[in-house]
Amino acid sequence: MSGKTPVISNAVILQGPKTLGLGQLDLTDPGPDDLVVDVRHSGISTGTEKLFWSGEMPPFPGMGYPLVPGYEAAGEVVAAGPGTGFKVGDVVFVPGANCYGEVKGLFGGAASRLVTAANRVVRIDPALGPEGALLALAATARHALAGMNTRLPELIIGHGVFGRLLARLTIAAGGPAPTVWEINADRQQGGLGYDVIHPDADPRRDYGCIYDASGVSSLLDTMVGRLAKGGEIVLAGFYPEPLQFAFPPAFLREARFRIAAEWTREDLTATRDLIDHGALSLSGLITHTASADQAESAYQTAFEDPACLKMILNWTSSSSEAVGPKRENAA
Repeated sequence: MSGKTPVISNAVILQGPKTLGLGQLDLTDPGPDDLVVDVRHSGISTGTEKLFWSGEMPPFPGMGYPLVPGYEAAGEVVAAGPGTGFKVGDVVFVPGANCYGEVKGLFGGAASRLVTAANRVVRIDPALGPEGALLALAATARHALAGMNTRLPELIIGHGVFGRLLARLTIAAGGPAPTVWEINADRQQGGLGYDVIHPDADPRRDYGCIYDASGVSSLLDTMVGRLAKGGEIVLAGFYPEPLQFAFPPAFLREARFRIAAEWTREDLTATRDLIDHGALSLSGLITHTASADQAESAYQTAFEDPACLKMILNWTSSSSEAVGPKRENAA
């Protein structure tokens, strides 16, 4: 890649539990198969990122402090290696990056500029704007629904962004509208073609398939009690504590359990295509936005304010500028 290498990026740096701020980091040099991307918007995950922020994340490959969080970034290609198939000006989704030297890139997307292998990113419609940063979460929901020998959910627990995406994708796949449980009155709003109810208002105890989007490990016995015989529980959240359940009720129902992991590249492209063709909408999921300069308060709001479904950091409105050339064409 010819020309001057962009050397510094402004990034969110998590120095330790609840110790977070914006700082400048050197970027690794891009290679012939890499892209340099100026990030426009990045999302804050209330699942894994919250666990790193709170210090509750169990041992995980590559974890440690200091780290740059974030695996939900959308931005513009400002430099592209000759074999990447991308060009300057392409708008892309980036599922994080590991390009900050000794500072861990786990997951490395919360930065004004980053270097990433081209085979990790996908082009997206520029018209998506901030919603482009939601692609990984939507792809994770798609992965839970589209894996091997999967069943569509009849009941979804939790009406956060992930639960809403699961419900929308179920309907997009042609399945019957699922029931969604939510105990927070404010989050009971916003169902698009499906009912959102408090679990106490649901008398049904014969669900064939229940998806948990809450990440609350103590709900396993409740889920088992709502299953039909031979029913399945899909654990689609991330659980920092050991999971346990009473065996006799699960035995009587011959319950099955499945764990849904994170998205694959196929999920990213398939979800992008669903969005482009209008089968999946990302509207109404972003409730809060903040300048990257306000990262510390933005992360706290994302993790502690129940009214915050999704917080997006806007890197274009930040007063901080990445040091290095704004645009660079590859040879």
